[in-house]
Amino acid sequence: MDEVMDGLEASFEAVEPVRAVARPMLAGNGGKSEGFSTFLRTGSAIEMKALSSATGAAGGYAVPEEIDAVVDRTLKAISPIRAIANVVRVGSAGYRKLVASGGTPSGWAAETGARAETATPSFNELSPPMGELYANPAASQAMLDDAAFDVEAWLADEIATEFARAEGQAFVSGNGTNRPKGFLTQPTATTGDATRAFGTLQYVPSGAAGNFGTAPDERLIDLVTSLRPPYRQGASFVMNSATLARIRKLKTVDGAFLWQPSLSAGQPATLLGYPVVEAEDMPDIAADSLSIAFGNFRAGYLIAERSETQILRDPYSNKPYVHFYAVKRIGGIVSNSEAIKLMKFAVA
Repeated sequence: MDEVMDGLEASFEAVEPVRAVARPMLAGNGGKSEGFSTFLRTGSAIEMKALSSATGAAGGYAVPEEIDAVVDRTLKAISPIRAIANVVRVGSAGYRKLVASGGTPSGWAAETGARAETATPSFNELSPPMGELYANPAASQAMLDDAAFDVEAWLADEIATEFARAEGQAFVSGNGTNRPKGFLTQPTATTGDATRAFGTLQYVPSGAAGNFGTAPDERLIDLVTSLRPPYRQGASFVMNSATLARIRKLKTVDGAFLWQPSLSAGQPATLLGYPVVEAEDMPDIAADSLSIAFGNFRAGYLIAERSETQILRDPYSNKPYVHFYAVKRIGGIVSNSEAIKLMKFAVA
């Protein structure tokens, strides 16, 4: 009898560990996965559950929606004036620049003749109007923790894009009050460089109010030749896409297009041999509008910025929100009014 009882106890001890495994472990359990291996080999399981994402109560609530980790957005038109202008880094807001005008007169004399005193060039001091461009968006901490995409990187990219758009608009039409002064807000006149006051831009009339007139190709040639040869090296046309669309349809008397497309990737299209820069901040063609600019902006427009865009992450001021305070100090002004010419869509 004792031998029989010992045999029964040994058999119970052999099956006891199996009874203790109430739910097979997929991983862990000290590296043992006998239960899951048995399920894979035989298909048997101690506990079965019917789960389906078809209905919420049967497990569908536990299946999250798939969200794309990349947030698409509509692209904003960014003015390219920065790319063609003269950009300088300054250490303070009190930046000044001297521009000499008039040149240094000279004279002729015989070998032993007297040399009279010549006039000296006059200096003009420029002080670019500066302002602080800022943004201060906020996101909750829960949003930063739970969002399916990188919210912080997305906000930083959005701020950079908006700053580029805002400063580009100021370079073209800024009024100079707590922001750069755009070149279209400078005084204008039809007089040439010899008699025009410093800081006043020369414009060439198109020949008709809100249109090109009878000879648009000749008017564009007049605009190009109004810029003196020293400035034509590196000069370019600046206009928006609506104005460019009208110019692309213009032809000479022999039927050739004035606008020439680029023949290689990365090279701009040309108009009368000069590159065309599309700046959507330029105004559309209308009566008395200054819709086309031509000039050497590297010599004609100065951009002064104190530093790059600074972004401060502030999780303390407005809990539970995290603020992303971005600021940039920047200024701009026409530095040489002889290097930029405008076309005014007017009779005279």
